[in-house]
Formats: sequence, C-alpha cells, structure tokens
Amino acid sequence: MKITFFGVRGSIPSPGYDTYRYGGNTSCIHIETASGQDLVLDAGTGIRKLGKRLVEKNNTINLLLSHGHWDHIQGYPFFLPIYQPDRKIRVYTGATKGHEQICSLFDQIDGANFPVKATELPSQSECITANVETELARQNISVRRIPINHPGGGFGYRIEEDGTSCAYITDNELEPPDKVATTYDQWVAFCHGVDVLIHDAQYLEADMPHKHGWGHSLVSQVRQLAVDAEVRCLAMFHHDPDRTDTEIDFIQKENELFFQGKHAPSISLCAAENMQIKLTAQLDKPTVIEIDRAGP
Repeated sequence: MKITFFGVRGSIPSPGYDTYRYGGNTSCIHIETASGQDLVLDAGTGIRKLGKRLVEKNNTINLLLSHGHWDHIQGYPFFLPIYQPDRKIRVYTGATKGHEQICSLFDQIDGANFPVKATELPSQSECITANVETELARQNISVRRIPINHPGGGFGYRIEEDGTSCAYITDNELEPPDKVATTYDQWVAFCHGVDVLIHDAQYLEADMPHKHGWGHSLVSQVRQLAVDAEVRCLAMFHHDPDRTDTEIDFIQKENELFFQGKHAPSISLCAAENMQIKLTAQLDKPTVIEIDRAGP
C-alpha cells in the first residue's frame, strides 16, 4: 500500500513562512491499496489537493472519518470528486453518537455556511454509521477500529492488506485525566507489530498541565508507545498549529536520539505534507518500507 500525507496539522490550518516545510493543512491522508482501492483518512483542508488527483479516476472513494471536529471535516466542501456526476463516495463515521454527528460533514454544505447545498451535489455520497468493519470488508478493505480518548469520542483505525499494516490514531490522549475509552495496554495491543503507526503527537511537556484533557498526546508518550508496541515505522502527526518547522526539526532530532539502541521503531518521522510511505510485503520476510520525503 502507498500512504501519502496531504494534511498533517491539528486544530486549525496554519499556513505561513514558519510552517511551509511540514505544511499547514489539517488532517488528511490517502492510502492506495495494492488492489487499487482509494482510502481517505479524514477530510481536513488537505483533502482539497487530494481531490485534484482523485478527480482523474472514477472508482469508489472510501473515506474514514476519525471524528466530527472541525479540523477533520472542513476541507470536504472543496473536495472535487463530490462535484462529479454519479461519483460514488462512501463515508464511514468515526462518531460514537450515530448518524447525527457524521452528518456534520454534509451539514456544513447548507447554502448558508457554504454556497452549495449537499442535496445539490451530483455525486452519490453515502454515510455508513453501523457495521463499519463489515461494510469495508465488502469493499475488500480490512479495517479494525478502536475508540479514541478524545472529547466527543471517535475512532482510530488499523488497516491491513496482504501482510502490510498501518494504524491511524489521531486526536487521542494516551493518558487522559478523566474517563478512559481505551487503556494504554489496549493501545499497545492494537498497534503491536504494525508496519506504520501514524499517531497524534500535538503536545510537549511545556503545554501541560493547561492542556491536559484536551484529547491529544505528548510527543514523549507516543515515543514510548512505538517502543512498547514494537512498531516498525512511527509517523508523528497532528502537529500543533503554533509549532514551527524549526521546532518540529528539533523533535525529529530528539526522536532519533531516543530510539537509538532500541528494538523498535526502526524508522521515526515527523509527518510532512506530500511525504509518501510505500509498503511492500515479502514472503517470510519483514515488509519493505520505502520513504519518499518529497512525495509523488
């Protein structure tokens, strides 16, 4: 499978001189499976650029939404495939409150907050809120999901295909102060041995205790999860909008020092727009992981 990052920021878009290398668009990742399926993870502002590529195709688009917060849905009205006549788009909700919350993706396209109404779109869009894993399996996509520790709820996902695997866990607080939807040990088990772990790493110790309970993890916590779960490649994601490229460079250097001499992960990255990770399975051997930092 090929994993391409189109938006890696959290909370709000942050374009500018200090963020152009890692990118200022909010959450969106594209996974192209070996069988040719297009799987989109979240619909932040990064989905606009992705749409310019997918509009050249005519296959069904499967969109997994982690949750309904603004920075994960705000790019959808600018996603070109939704304006293609009869283009099939299947949206799978990460919401825990059923159909009402997933519809926020479409409710923003209401003629008032956006000049077009969702009912006027020519594409064939479908919201799937129940039996998500079963419905994806019918599309020949193997996905498991798990509740995230985030205000309002939502889900993280593990995608597997022909011996390759990727876990996408954003807006997740590994050690929340209040009710725990998924314990740390459960996260370790869910992520164990995955080829690529993409995990929210928005905060540093300096952000605490003020932001404890806001639903995001510390960089240090994500590092330890990668070690404990023996993942092969860690991609830190959902960068704070105030975090400059230089500051993220420093986190990357700290990652490399932290992981030296440890069994896992063998690769650590701070995710950047256009970065691509290609996974190729091998019989009786570890998956080949190729990193293209400049992207396709």
